[in-house]
Amino acid sequence: MTNKMRAWVVCDPQPINQSPLALVERPVPVPTRGEVLVRVRACGVCRTDLHLAEGELQPRHARVVPGHEVVGEVVQLGEGADRFLAGDRIGIAWLRHTCGVCRWCRSGRENLCQESKYTGWDADGGYGEFAVVPEDFAYRIPTSFTDEQAAPLLCAGIIGYRSLLRAQLPAGGRLGIYGFGASAHLAAQVAIAQGAEVHVLTRGEEARELATRLGAASVGGPFDPAPVLLDSAIIFAPAGALVPLALESLGPNGTLALAGIHMSDIPALNYQRHLFQERTVCSVTSNTRRDGEEFMVLAQRLGVQVTTTPVPFEQADQGLRDLAQGRVRGAAVLMMTR
Repeated sequence: MTNKMRAWVVCDPQPINQSPLALVERPVPVPTRGEVLVRVRACGVCRTDLHLAEGELQPRHARVVPGHEVVGEVVQLGEGADRFLAGDRIGIAWLRHTCGVCRWCRSGRENLCQESKYTGWDADGGYGEFAVVPEDFAYRIPTSFTDEQAAPLLCAGIIGYRSLLRAQLPAGGRLGIYGFGASAHLAAQVAIAQGAEVHVLTRGEEARELATRLGAASVGGPFDPAPVLLDSAIIFAPAGALVPLALESLGPNGTLALAGIHMSDIPALNYQRHLFQERTVCSVTSNTRRDGEEFMVLAQRLGVQVTTTPVPFEQADQGLRDLAQGRVRGAAVLMMTR
């Protein structure tokens, strides 16, 4: 195995059209105790990567390698690592470390651990030909998904699933989804398969066509009023201006979940119009490993369709520009070309 690899790094966070990423050559990382080394086959392009490149999320170390929807092959085991074998196909997701002893970890809410660390932010991620991961935070990939299909499951899918849980959607209820990219198109399928009536409000003709094809009861623009009173809603778009609109579309006891790690400012809310009648607003912060394991099983059992736009590894920066401009159908996925 070569000791050098290609990787994209965040050189200087700035608007994506000013090329904040650079393709460089680096040493292949060495797995430490409890870690495994993975040869990357595919890596999803997530909006969080865009926030990182543009500085809305400040990189945790200089020249970090983004990417946290990684599918690859185990090629080397660190000392004490025994959960996987060389040759196994595994996934690397956003959450990569928690302390395991704080009150959040002990109560099953490790996503809120104050010592948590993240792939492609605290540690180098999958926009490179190799990556390391603590074996306890890696996932086995269902055999029914190809590498390209599996990559978006590792963040878009898991976060969409947790957003559904946070939205407290009642059985057979009406769900509004604002924005219809990688995460939303997976969450919608789970909700529909479980008997929900899903209404999608999003920009972009291709996104609307995809929502219709996947079974949405209605499709409209992001600033249109929902056609029915909603029981729950999820905002996947990083647009704070959508919050009052979504709240106005909620019925009594409705819940609005905000799925993004970053969102533009939320306008002032009017208590009577937006919050009265026990309407709730909640955020979504990362996920637990249990969320990930549950979603992987569910995605395979329900036959979730993953719509992807493949991007050659050498064009990762263009993939992020396309994401920023809403030119991606479903989920963009970097594919290794050698």
